[in-house]
Amino acid sequence: MVHTPPPREAPADAFRRLPQVQRLLETADAGALVAAHGHRAVAAALRAELEDARAAIRAGAGAPAPAALLAAARARLAASRRPALRPAINATGVVLHTNLGRAPLAAEAVEAVAAVAGGYANLELDLETGRRGGRADAVAALLCELTGAEAALAVNNNAAAVLLALSALAAGGEAVVSRGELVEIGGSFRIPDVVRQGGARLVEVGATNKTRLSDYEAAIGPDTRVLLKVHQSNFRIVGFTAAPATAELATLARRRGLALVEDLGSGTLVDLTAYGLPYEPTVGDAVAAGVDLVTFSGDKLLGGPQAGLVVGRGDLVARLKAHPLMRALRLDKLGLAALEATLRLYREPERLAARLPVLTMLGATPQALEDRAARLAGLLNGIDGLAVEPGEAEAAAGGGALPGVAIPTRTLALRAAALSAGALAARLRAGRPAVVGRLSGDRLLLDLRTVAEAELPALAAAVREAVA
Repeated sequence: MVHTPPPREAPADAFRRLPQVQRLLETADAGALVAAHGHRAVAAALRAELEDARAAIRAGAGAPAPAALLAAARARLAASRRPALRPAINATGVVLHTNLGRAPLAAEAVEAVAAVAGGYANLELDLETGRRGGRADAVAALLCELTGAEAALAVNNNAAAVLLALSALAAGGEAVVSRGELVEIGGSFRIPDVVRQGGARLVEVGATNKTRLSDYEAAIGPDTRVLLKVHQSNFRIVGFTAAPATAELATLARRRGLALVEDLGSGTLVDLTAYGLPYEPTVGDAVAAGVDLVTFSGDKLLGGPQAGLVVGRGDLVARLKAHPLMRALRLDKLGLAALEATLRLYREPERLAARLPVLTMLGATPQALEDRAARLAGLLNGIDGLAVEPGEAEAAAGGGALPGVAIPTRTLALRAAALSAGALAARLRAGRPAVVGRLSGDRLLLDLRTVAEAELPALAAAVREAVA
């Protein structure tokens, strides 16, 4: 016997069968939604679902039942209540992952934020005198103490710090930069654009791979205001290269009455070789070499909140503070609280690796990571349809820090019998907390360098739920 499918509903009939919003609102199910979300929100969700239904009918679908419309509206309302910004477990192996918020804060910084977030704080009040005070005075004092600089200030990110320095010191004049340092970093942040936005004219010197001190000297003219040195951030030029030492540039700038400004990018306050990493010039090194102003990030190797930090000569810092842009770029009380607490940790360098998450992750030994991978594998044991394979890979500092440096790490490769690697990754990202790993062929890798010990149970539970 030949089965004949039922005739497709005519679009006109399907449109007629769609209920009115008011009829749907009169149902008991809608009443429960109104009690939870309010009349206006429920009515808007139902209108949106009816509009989607009309579009589906125009594409050849039939009319959904009222119960289906109400269920879809319920899901829409629930989704609208979920915060867009929510916790995630970083299992990518990229320590300073820009898309995941870069540096996780130390416990002390989190406590400092919580202490001032829910009420008032003496942001710009001197409690001793009762008069107005400077909002970043405590942070500036710590930066001077830790770097040896005369003065310091903080703004909302390092791009802002570079822009402020150029606007205050080079507007209407020229900024001299090596061609090998005309970088673009994430978000299309290009040094030539920043120089232009700061009101200065860019003067390029040298070649891509070689710039000599004489190139800088030849480019200096009556309109030159700044020699700008820029960290190459997320790339390296290797091979046949040359660049003048920072101290040489500082001597030239001083002799010609110019300011030497160095954008250190990530910027670190400690010698990273103590953590088994390659040497990276510290902020203190730049100050000691004679750089007039050093700018760097607060949320990268420093391990604090998003901030742009400037240290250097007192007279130049004063000019930046007095510039009209300063008010637009300043930090709020939460950022200042987290930054001050983070900087205080640097007063005890012997305890830093245990207290600052960025350095904890970067300095973790292969054996510690192997032990962590074994513990996670044990927690994943017994999940039906899941194969778990330990392995070795390479992690990265990320955030433009330590470009080209491969950091040995340990991973667990997951294969789910009923899911592709991409589908498993998508389910983990949709979980609570979200889990972000990295794909490698037909496997999903969980990199243990960026997973804290305390996150292992939640990570295992998320994998169990995603596979199920």
